[in-house]
Amino acid sequence: MKRAIIIGAGQGGTALLQMLMNIEHIQVVAMFDIQTSAPGIVEAKKHHIQTGTDWKLICHTQIDYVFEVTGIPSVLIELRTTLDPKTMIVSSQLARLFYSLMKEKDQLIQRLNEQMSIQETILNSTHDGMIAIDTNEHVLIFNKAAERISGTTAVSAIGRLIKDVFRSSGLPRVMRTQEAEHHRKQQLENGTNVITTRVPMFEEGRCIGALAVFKDITDIVEMSDQVINLKNIQTMLEAIIHSSNDAISVVDEKGIGLMINPAYTRLTGLQPENVIGHPATADISEGESMHLQVLDTGKAVRGVTLKVGPNNRDVIVNVAPIIVEGAKRGSVGVIHDVSELKTLHTQLEKAKKRIQTLEAKYSFNEIVGTSDEMKVAIDQAKLAASTPATILLRGESGTGKELFAHAIHNESKRSHHSFVRVNCAALSEQLLESELFGYEEGAFSGAKRGGKRGLFEEADNGSIFLDEIGEISSAMQAKLLRVLQEQEIVRVGGTKPISIDVRIIAATNVNLEKAIAENRFREDLYYRLDKFPIYIPPLRERMNDLSQLAGHLLMKLNRDYGRYVQSISKEAINNLTSYHWPGNVRELENVLARTMIYMEPSSQSVERHHLPTLHPVTVAPGLLVQSNQSIEVEGDLQKVVNEYEKNVIVQTLDKCQGSRTKAAKALGISIRSLYYKLEKYNIA
Repeated sequence: MKRAIIIGAGQGGTALLQMLMNIEHIQVVAMFDIQTSAPGIVEAKKHHIQTGTDWKLICHTQIDYVFEVTGIPSVLIELRTTLDPKTMIVSSQLARLFYSLMKEKDQLIQRLNEQMSIQETILNSTHDGMIAIDTNEHVLIFNKAAERISGTTAVSAIGRLIKDVFRSSGLPRVMRTQEAEHHRKQQLENGTNVITTRVPMFEEGRCIGALAVFKDITDIVEMSDQVINLKNIQTMLEAIIHSSNDAISVVDEKGIGLMINPAYTRLTGLQPENVIGHPATADISEGESMHLQVLDTGKAVRGVTLKVGPNNRDVIVNVAPIIVEGAKRGSVGVIHDVSELKTLHTQLEKAKKRIQTLEAKYSFNEIVGTSDEMKVAIDQAKLAASTPATILLRGESGTGKELFAHAIHNESKRSHHSFVRVNCAALSEQLLESELFGYEEGAFSGAKRGGKRGLFEEADNGSIFLDEIGEISSAMQAKLLRVLQEQEIVRVGGTKPISIDVRIIAATNVNLEKAIAENRFREDLYYRLDKFPIYIPPLRERMNDLSQLAGHLLMKLNRDYGRYVQSISKEAINNLTSYHWPGNVRELENVLARTMIYMEPSSQSVERHHLPTLHPVTVAPGLLVQSNQSIEVEGDLQKVVNEYEKNVIVQTLDKCQGSRTKAAKALGISIRSLYYKLEKYNIA
């Protein structure tokens, strides 16, 4: 290192001191000035440099440079005569030139540093990785993006051979060929896939290195996958919308049509060009656009009736907003043809009626009555339900035989299967046969294509209730007997027997024993049906249940008529109890219904005066038996009533000269009820 002293500590000497202190190969060892407070002396002391007023006191042989900045000629002359010739003396003029050159150098270096800083900032700000090499294939540039993508630091890469950093680098090849390579795929050592562009670098026509710019394609691949997924989702949504049988229309957030499906065109008659790109009101012929309402309120609407299209088609629309990230992006509407809905409603009602015929609605809990007679009937029915035996329900019309049939089925092991009801007296012989056994295609004129399953097949594994069994013809009796014996049926027009597993519950108010005696009912069928007979008593035989029955019926009628009748007075019950009730519970319900209709809507209790007049029984023209007539018979009330009824029947038969048909008509009862009563009272 060269040693130097400075003579003169003014502003020039001070500036020179500061500059020389930044030069690596020159050491300022002393500074002299006649003024001990000169700025240069103060600055030198800060840096622990020797100072003084007389330069002659220093050992001149160890000094390489003497900078004279006083500008005094005598000092320069004295220096030349005193110092060793090997010591270089720099006069004030040369010192100023040296200072000026050094200052320019510092400024140039500063500008270069600033430019390099800007370049480095630019290089490190880009999202693309950048690597440059020189002609010796050493790494010159390695920006922050290159560090991030490659996982290699710039400190460990710069200055090394590019092949030692990236074996797969193509920069040496580009530098040799001096031809650019664009958009080449490359896999780095850390497994990252990149797209890179490599170009040679030239200066004054000479190749001075090569530069690679590369991008991590992971983001691009992810975006590409997202775009593909979005396209797939869009395609799927469009396919779903276009394959839907419901008419669908979609509008954007401004209410402009975006999409409709073919079902929409079929329903409204409007083509896509009539709707897409047009306001949401374009398809409305009568009413307001629900799309605009939903876009305004942000709330869905349902079941709005409109007229749409050139044909003023009646439709019902449901419209909902399309919300994306909390913002309304449009709305979607589903349009239903009103005529189609009416058809569906009709089909639904038919299905409901069909289901009602295939299920039992009542249980034993809904059979009202605590009298001994009714308890016996219920206990018998519960016992019958636990067996597979055929059941015969016997009793007058209106006593509740069908209610018992429902309860028996629901109590049995067959309760989860069909319960089919058939009123044998309501169907002609031919119709009853086709309904019970079904028919094959072409069996008769008007037969359905493909034939039809019969009610016995519908009831397979369940129960079938044959009401009014005493009214079927002899031919039907024979066919029914075969079903009971063989457990199989043959369809009308068919020859192939079909096996079935059905429990038969029959009901009648006819005296079957009398019918057998008169050859109107088969004896063998009777014994097949009468395996488990259950007698259901008429209302007059269980008057103790009347109050409870009346209360139960009032609750039912309240639901039917929208009333709030809560009770029935004791006087009204007494009046009802004094009546004979030939129509049984059905007649009681009829009387209470008429009573409720004529009551004030605010009335909550049935009083005696609310009840209609219960007329006495007309037994024949000119023959009237009063209900309050005194009867000379000893015994309890039921015995008296039975004796009274027997006398009325006998008198009526005498009046009608033994004609049972005329007697039944005169008594106002069915011929079946009359036969039952003749058997009951042993009237010949």
